[in-house]
Amino acid sequence: MGVLVNRVSLATLVGLILGLALVFGSFGDMLIVALFGAIGYLIAKFLDGDLDLSMLRGRAESER
Repeated sequence: MGVLVNRVSLATLVGLILGLALVFGSFGDMLIVALFGAIGYLIAKFLDGDLDLSMLRGRAESER
């Protein structure tokens, strides 16, 4: 699947959204938006196959 948006455009969009959350809300609201943005980023990386979670699963099983 091709890349629809380059990294600079994506970073600019994220910055604008976080700025709007800060302007229309509080600092806590901006942090919540940033947290959900980071979660969405990790989910997208996992679905694209760029994030391998088997390392975490192996580490959790070895600690038991």
